[in-house]
Amino acid sequence: MKTSTQRKVTTALGGGLAARRAHQIECHVEETEAVMGSPEWYQSLDAQGRTAFWSSYAGLSLDAMSVQLYAFILPTLLGLWGLSTAGAGLIASSALLTGAVGGWLAGSLSDRFGRIRVLRLSIICVVVATMLCGLARNYNELLLARLLQGIGFGAEWAVGVVFMSEFSQNATRGRTLGMLQSAWAVGWGLAAATTAVAVASMPADIGWRVVFFVGVAPAVILLRHRLAMSDSPAFARARERRNWHGIFATDVRLNTFKGCLLATGMHGGYWAIATWWPTMLLREWGLPPSEVWLHTAMMILGSFAGYALGAWASDRVGRRATLAGFALGGLATVLILTQFRLPTGPLLALTPLLGLFALGIYSAVGPVLTELYPTSLRGSGLGFCYNVGRGFAGATPLAVGSTVASLGFSRAIGLYVAISYGIVLIAALALRETRGISLTTSVNGLSGEATASQG
Repeated sequence: MKTSTQRKVTTALGGGLAARRAHQIECHVEETEAVMGSPEWYQSLDAQGRTAFWSSYAGLSLDAMSVQLYAFILPTLLGLWGLSTAGAGLIASSALLTGAVGGWLAGSLSDRFGRIRVLRLSIICVVVATMLCGLARNYNELLLARLLQGIGFGAEWAVGVVFMSEFSQNATRGRTLGMLQSAWAVGWGLAAATTAVAVASMPADIGWRVVFFVGVAPAVILLRHRLAMSDSPAFARARERRNWHGIFATDVRLNTFKGCLLATGMHGGYWAIATWWPTMLLREWGLPPSEVWLHTAMMILGSFAGYALGAWASDRVGRRATLAGFALGGLATVLILTQFRLPTGPLLALTPLLGLFALGIYSAVGPVLTELYPTSLRGSGLGFCYNVGRGFAGATPLAVGSTVASLGFSRAIGLYVAISYGIVLIAALALRETRGISLTTSVNGLSGEATASQG
């Protein structure tokens, strides 16, 4: 039985040679939908929307891989360079702090000059900075490279999510953006696998450098692909161009505050875990490196389930309930794992839940932030909220590292994760429900000058 997409193609092209071409396109559609398992959210995207999805997915995967590498080489650098935990925490926080600037600036520029132009620049920034990390000769050079890396890191997510949101249907936006978020788990897994191979097969002082060059070739391919892409029809129809400071106008400034609060809590919880969990398992729990990689793999597998669950829940039960549920689940899981000395078996069994809650919550945040603003302010608003939140949360790895001496890794991580997810709960209660809202309007009824692509 033909899908609606296939019927449209056949009707549009007609008979003869056109009909044969239509048949070829139909076969391609069938193959693509078979690969994807024919999910509703994917079928709702037109050809341009599907291209945008895979481009954004690849960009976020490379983004995540590049930034997450540091957490996996951190134990090596602590030994090679004799870093203190506070100094190591500062390097971890540095990319998050400049990510706030990069995301805010990129979001504003994308509202003015277009999403795809900024996405081309972001991937260049990420790959150059990541190579500089691998070439760093000392602490200060690595810190500077991470500062630059953060700018591209913040830009890629902020603009990529807005870019994809403008191709999405109102009813399936949560699932579309939620599945896009799963790219982070792919990048996280690539970072873990790359580091595991390099550390096992190369001298320590060489292996940690090599991992920063693995993503260069894929990034170049992605850049060439983006050179042939264009912005969404929704953006093209949005004739109004407002300055970035419009996000502080009377009609939307409360949304901006709530969005920043939400992003601060979400990022704070995740980065406290992602930065210090492998080091905690090695240094405090005394696990061998092979078991640490196993725990990381289980966490990443759990995150895939979290993205899928969060994406489904945000469209089915609403954004607010999803945010609150994941925050409570994440809080409970982290407190159990950090405040009780569990045997290694139960510890490993519960580790997937850590990834499920810490990353699944991101599935609801992307849709919420895109739905708080009209098209003319969407890039600026999402870029500001998400990345200012990430900037404030950037203090979390530093705070954990600074309190390890007095509290130990487990208690320090548990403390700051509890604070972070408490902030998420406050934000979830304060936000209005935006599930199913049209991108023609914001939650306050502002004209967005565009609707989501109808596929």
